[in-house]
Amino acid sequence: MAKVITFGEIMLRLSPQACGRFIQAGSLRVIPGGGEANVAVSLANYGHSSIYVTKLPSHEIGQIAVNALRGYGVDTDSICRGGERIGLYYAETGSSMRPSKVIYDRAHSAIAEAVPEDFDFDAIMEGADWFHWSGITPAISDNAAKLVELACQAAKRRGATVSVDLNFRKKLWSSQKAISVMTPLMKYVDVCIGNEEDARLCLGFQPEADVESGRTDASGYEGIFRRMQEQFGFRYVASTLRESFSATCNGWKALIYDGKEFYQSKRYEINPIVDRVGGGDAFSAGLIHGLLKYEGNQSAALEFAVAASALKQTIEGDFNLVSESEVLSLTEGNTNGRVQR
Repeated sequence: MAKVITFGEIMLRLSPQACGRFIQAGSLRVIPGGGEANVAVSLANYGHSSIYVTKLPSHEIGQIAVNALRGYGVDTDSICRGGERIGLYYAETGSSMRPSKVIYDRAHSAIAEAVPEDFDFDAIMEGADWFHWSGITPAISDNAAKLVELACQAAKRRGATVSVDLNFRKKLWSSQKAISVMTPLMKYVDVCIGNEEDARLCLGFQPEADVESGRTDASGYEGIFRRMQEQFGFRYVASTLRESFSATCNGWKALIYDGKEFYQSKRYEINPIVDRVGGGDAFSAGLIHGLLKYEGNQSAALEFAVAASALKQTIEGDFNLVSESEVLSLTEGNTNGRVQR
């Protein structure tokens, strides 16, 4: 299996029980998670040497996150310890026509204030086959954006494939700032993952798709994927396509472009959604695993990724806690949910 490095911020999610509202909660569950950390856990579950890089406080609250990653087989030796706090976010799970809601409390987190001296990226990337990051990380702070650039440069020096999940977050930065920071970083990227909204707000591409209405037509992606590939030289461009019928019922499929052909996955209807947080990260991890395992077979890689991310949305928490065999069972059409005895 491959050696895969991910770099970003792991936070603690504080959530009411089930679909409860913040204002009625007498207690909140603590759930570790974060874009690249979620990818790291999935890849460890698929058998890869999965290494997660971040900075966390040396106190016990920071240790919660480290222990969670270690518990699922992620290598945490490259995590820098220091700083004052771990980022928090509050998540209220929606239901039916009521959407989910997220409130961030992540300013001045340890990774937001980290400096280049905290990481020896050349040593970290030694022997790496793949490096993955997301647009959330450079949105955290200018410091974090610089660290992403340094990590990408080290990965390319070591010959690793670099992937990005564009992952625009309007509560962290403006589209104008995102475009100014993300566009120069694309020269390091081999595999670009992002939906129609991400492509528009992070890179300035205008697709023919309507994300807010929940209506997405795969044909509307072909032109934008071609233009992205032509401008940045991506090896692959991929996106999930979510049909939002309600907070708890979504259609789910995906598309990948390899510079010549477009591949569209089968469609899943996820009903009910248990927890959609981390669904995109599960897709990224599934695609990384698929492209590594099914080299030259983009269709097989895409089917693995979309099945993995569909399964994630049936699991509570940020992490996708499924094995490769469970994902493969779904790709083979086993959708009846019968008890496995």
